[in-house]
Amino acid sequence: MHDHCSRVLRMRIPALNSTGGFGRPMVNRLADTTAVTRHPLGSKTVSALMPR
Repeated sequence: MHDHCSRVLRMRIPALNSTGGFGRPMVNRLADTTAVTRHPLGSKTVSALMPR
């Protein structure tokens, strides 16, 4: 995933009575490895290595 937002990614505690917070923990559990690459102009790329 790539986005142009300069905000640092943070883990949130998912709550059933709000939106968000579920995606990154789910990807972290499914992936062998995850990485965030920050780019000079403030954007970032999130990569995940998924097992076969």
